[in-house]
Amino acid sequence: MSETLIPEHLFTAIDHVGMAVPDLDEAIAFYRDTFGMTLAHQETNEEQGVREAMMAVGDSTSCVQLLAPIDETSTIAKFIGRNGPGCQQVAYRVTDVEQVSAILRERGLRMLYDEPRRGTSDSRINFVHPKDAGGVLVELVQPAGAAK
Repeated sequence: MSETLIPEHLFTAIDHVGMAVPDLDEAIAFYRDTFGMTLAHQETNEEQGVREAMMAVGDSTSCVQLLAPIDETSTIAKFIGRNGPGCQQVAYRVTDVEQVSAILRERGLRMLYDEPRRGTSDSRINFVHPKDAGGVLVELVQPAGAAK
């Protein structure tokens, strides 16, 4: 097993910004028709309790992730109930989610999961607790096929 090189800055790019929305189809149409974004990917993630769509931002590799609850027990449904629709997370791309999570734990941050979970398009994800990141839910995203 080879050691993955982690950049000193830990994050390689902004992967996406997650937006909690009550209606996914309506939100896709708004981001497409108003902002000119294109639908890059859509799926249902039962484990996370969401229907989601990745809207590509221009020619960049960054996206806006639209997250709609599957039902009222979903974390996104609870977020919308507390805060209304809007920005729910900022996600940073990493080369090795387990190693970056360990480094952040060493730096005193709490991670939401003990082990990474499956994210969009079979990525591996974890989250920094928002209370440890200035009130922002920070997601770490290791794209499918990247390191490990």
